[in-house]
Amino acid sequence: MTTLHPQFLTDPDGTRRAVVLPVSEFEALVSQLEDLEDIQAAETSLREIEAGARPLSLESLDEYLKDAMDR
Repeated sequence: MTTLHPQFLTDPDGTRRAVVLPVSEFEALVSQLEDLEDIQAAETSLREIEAGARPLSLESLDEYLKDAMDR
């Protein structure tokens, strides 16, 4: 997991209104979110195959995963 070093921007009352992160930490978070989306797409594909909603073949799985990645 990425260690974050946030800085908070506050209004005059001290209420937090925004967060500033170093670019490297932001990019690491985005990368982790993209990885999670890929995992979720793969899990969805596997559930559909197990339920018989999709035929089990390398070609169909590859095509489905490519479509999911483009979303």
